[in-house]
Amino acid sequence: MSSLTAPGPPAPPVSSRRIAQLAVPALVVLAAEPLYVLVDTAVVGHLNRVPLAGLAVGGTVLTLIVWLGTVTAYGTTGRSARRFGAGDRAAAVAEGVQASWLALGVGVLLLLLAQVGATPLARLLAGDDPEVAAAAAQWLRIATLGAPGLLLAAAGNGWLRGVQDTRRPLYFVLGPNVLSAALCPLLVYPAGLGLAGSAVANVVAQTIGGLLFVGALVAERVSLRPRPKMITDQLVLGRDLLVRGAAFQVSFLSATAVAARFGAASVAAHQIALQLWFFTALALDALAIAAQALVGAALGAGDVAGARAMARRFALTGLGCGIVFALLVAAGTPVVPSWFSADPQVREQALTAWPWFVAMQPLAGVVFALDGVLIGAGDLRFLRNLTIVGSVCAFLPAIWLAYAFDLGLGGIWAGLSLFVLVRLVGLLLRLRSGAWAVAGATR
Repeated sequence: MSSLTAPGPPAPPVSSRRIAQLAVPALVVLAAEPLYVLVDTAVVGHLNRVPLAGLAVGGTVLTLIVWLGTVTAYGTTGRSARRFGAGDRAAAVAEGVQASWLALGVGVLLLLLAQVGATPLARLLAGDDPEVAAAAAQWLRIATLGAPGLLLAAAGNGWLRGVQDTRRPLYFVLGPNVLSAALCPLLVYPAGLGLAGSAVANVVAQTIGGLLFVGALVAERVSLRPRPKMITDQLVLGRDLLVRGAAFQVSFLSATAVAARFGAASVAAHQIALQLWFFTALALDALAIAAQALVGAALGAGDVAGARAMARRFALTGLGCGIVFALLVAAGTPVVPSWFSADPQVREQALTAWPWFVAMQPLAGVVFALDGVLIGAGDLRFLRNLTIVGSVCAFLPAIWLAYAFDLGLGGIWAGLSLFVLVRLVGLLLRLRSGAWAVAGATR
């Protein structure tokens, strides 16, 4: 059901400058965490292959928490943006308050579960290598201490994007991550903590970031008391994002598990390629953040025609950005893998995934932009179903066939490419149908 507003005159077309004002700060925010992970990977990679493989396994598990943060941020952005577009800033901020309570509760629960389940989960993912499993479990127990802060920061990002403020998140995320990037090599090497130093640096960044976003809510001078009804509504409306994200996580966890069964060099190389993929994906996803805010606000104000025009513009912009990223990644082929590991076997394995990595960029640019359009529009059920189809019918079969036929990392990354292609086709068909563009302060 949609709470419809009376449609007013169409808003003027959104300018490139306005898109840039939202997307560029969001780009820095989105890139900060994966850029830190790349620094982390490079620092740990020069210990030896076992710590790097342990980081690959532990880091993949931690992406489950990052995924929950993304669900929280994206769900909050859409709801806040519609209320902001309807002219009710206080209601938009109230969505952020309740999302923050939800984030805190889930973060503490995950922290406690990780202390109990880190070892069996690491053993499951690491296969027959006990050294890698032990390293992953040690890293994971420490790193998950930052889960509450990570999720609080995600909720804060969500409501601030919804009210079209991407500048404060820039400072709240970039500052702690720069501090953490400086701490990581110091803790790993001079302090002698090794892989554990990497986890401690993660916790520092996430905790400080979460506190900064809580401070932004306090400064709004709105009621901070929890409202169980609104929290429940957020959980119900966010279920499609949760299921969609679960499909992603099952796919990526399976890919890591398969890579681990090809050996320590393969899973270490997969970590390098995967973190670079996440970095470029989230950088391209800056357009999705702008799309969520602008499309959600347009539909909240009743401007369906404007929202559809924005969607087409975001798709073309995403394609252009993806082409630029493909050229940059291709140019870095001879040197980039060596930044993350001195092991020749690891570098050789990383280059196996590289052609797929390059080819995916233009397709991914369109996919991420249109994801943002549909999230801003609240068309979450369609996104859920499309992701499940892509995962179950394309990605998962491809990576397990890669294992069965010993196709190595090339087979795994071919599966990821197929996954992106399936989503691209579905999103373009949905965009053309116009069924996603429903006006109103809520959907």
